[in-house]
Parts: sequence; structure tokens; C-alpha cells
Amino acid sequence: MFRIAIACVLLLSTSGGTRADSPAERGNYLVNTIMACGNCHTPRDADGKAITDRAFSGGLTFATPAFVATAPNITPDVETGIGSWSDAEVKRALIEGVRPDHGRLAGVPLAAIMPANFYKALLPDDLDAIVAYLRGLKPVRNEAPDPVYKVAVRRDPYPDAEAGFSKTMLADPVRRGAYLVTIGHCMECHTPFAPPGGPDFANSLGKGGREFPGPWGVSKSRNITSHRTAGIGDWTDAEIKAAITEGKRKDGTPLKGPMGYQYYAKMTDADLDAVIAYLRTLPPKE
Repeated sequence: MFRIAIACVLLLSTSGGTRADSPAERGNYLVNTIMACGNCHTPRDADGKAITDRAFSGGLTFATPAFVATAPNITPDVETGIGSWSDAEVKRALIEGVRPDHGRLAGVPLAAIMPANFYKALLPDDLDAIVAYLRGLKPVRNEAPDPVYKVAVRRDPYPDAEAGFSKTMLADPVRRGAYLVTIGHCMECHTPFAPPGGPDFANSLGKGGREFPGPWGVSKSRNITSHRTAGIGDWTDAEIKAAITEGKRKDGTPLKGPMGYQYYAKMTDADLDAVIAYLRTLPPKE
């Protein structure tokens, strides 16, 4: 029912329309589509399927040379989740990547896998909406393991997040797509690293090539620039949508994880069109 409703409503903050969902409904849409928060924060069973009755109670563990961290509990549970956090503290965690100055791990930064450098772009109304939605989740008691940091937490500034967005900008489909791609932290995976480390947003935005091991084997993020052979320049809009929402290549064969196709499948057609309009503008990269 929610999916039908969301497809029928033009969201104020992304369409420039005159009608909007409630904050909690808007938060539901953002969290469960473009931001795909459950992709990391919801636990999975032995077959890799989301355990829906424990949604957002802590999920994937990421082991990297820089840190080992488990996506924490973001339900309103007071002891093991974010139930004791103020709205301002939840927002700070989202856009600055820092825990509150009280309770467990007081003041400790969140692991760099948390894309606060992208969420910095979130418009104030959307931040409020996300908080409203999280407040309404079922509290689940589940204490995630403490993170282990081997080097200092580092987040590289993302140009569009640093520049910021406004509601008026988002009336333009290309800028609306840029906003969605930013808060969806798409370029976190689709931009390769450059020496001495960190994603090369300046020179290789969208070029792909990063490897991601998991239950799917090892996948490599593809080039999503407008290059006609190396990228998606010769793909139709329908083919790009199928890749985003169904996990299908241009030839129809399945793509590997960890991209959250099941979340993006719930995006409105207007938002998908905006994402594609923005991707068409990415300079071609070999």
C-alpha cells in the first residue's frame, strides 16, 4: 500500500511540487529506497536474507585494513539503539559521523563505512524526516560489537555534498538526480581509489573498478560515466533502470551484489529518471 501511495505523490523536497508526505512517510521513503539503510543495518540469516522482524537492529560487519566495524542498532531501543539520543545527536551522527557525548562509546566517531561525507548534503527537511521515521521503528534489543580502529577515521569530502543543495535547485531534474546520487552515496563504491588512498572524486568520478568480496563472490563496481563503451553511454534509460532496480546488465544477465537493487526498485519513476539524467552528465572515463 505504501509503495502505491508513494508513486502517486510528488514529494515536495525533491520535485518542487505543492503536495508532500508527512515527515515520517518521507523518511520511510528515503531510508528504504535511495539511502538503502537496511542494506547495512538489518541483520541477515545464513542465506543472506534480511531478518525483517529485527530490521535496523544491527547488521553487516565490515573488516578492512583500516577498521573492523558492525553496522549498529539504529532502532529506538534505549540501551542498545538510539533511543537515548536527541534529534540533534541523530542528525550529527548522520552528517558528521560522530556518536553523542554520552552513553556507550561517547564521542567516538562512526566507522568510515558510514557515508557521513555524503549525508552532509541532506536538506534540513529530509534530516527531520529521517529522524521522524527512525523514532517510529520497533525497538529491538541488540548490542553490536564495538568497532576496532587500526588507523584514524578518514572521510574524503564529496564535492556535491560540500557545495550543498537547496529545494529550488531540485526543480531541475539533473540537480535533483545529483542530490539523490549524493545521499545514495553511489560514488562511494563507483569511484576508484588513488594513491595515497581515498576515492579520486576529482579525476575518476563514476569510473568504477573497486572490488567487493561477499557471499556473491567478488564483484567489481562498474563504470557509470557517459563513456559509450567503458561506461553506460550507449545504454537506454530502460536498460539503466533495469540495472538499478533489477540488477540486470545490458544483455539481461544478472549483476552481483552488494548494490541494493531491492531498495532502489521502490523508487518513484520520477526519481529514477532524475538519477539517469544526472548520470548522463558524468564526463566519460575509460
